[in-house]
Amino acid sequence: MLDVPAADAMSTIMLLIAIQAMYPRKRLIHVFLDNARYHHAKLVQQWLAQPGCRIKLHFIPAYCPHLDPIERLWGLMHRHITHNRCHATFKDFREAILEFLRVEVPRKWRDYCDEVSDNFRITDPKDFRVLG
Repeated sequence: MLDVPAADAMSTIMLLIAIQAMYPRKRLIHVFLDNARYHHAKLVQQWLAQPGCRIKLHFIPAYCPHLDPIERLWGLMHRHITHNRCHATFKDFREAILEFLRVEVPRKWRDYCDEVSDNFRITDPKDFRVLG
């Protein structure tokens, strides 16, 4: 896990370096991102242009949070942690979120995975008919 003070071009590069290190045998690694400005930064583009870089970025369409699994995970987290709940301190709030993400989600992933990733199911065209 990367701990960074802010999400910016440098933290994006650090993440991409960590992803490459995790998959040393992959020739090409596809990373899907939202359109945050720092993901498009010149510094990031220069890093991606280096010889030997194995990362290819793909940007989801603007204003399509339903296509971004992290947005769906945040929604799931909000339903379980913040909706109709009041935490006495910021520390309690932070601990509830971290407990949910670190313990609850992995433990109940089979229940939660459809809520986070169902837009990415593979469908067979034979299951559909075209009206025309």
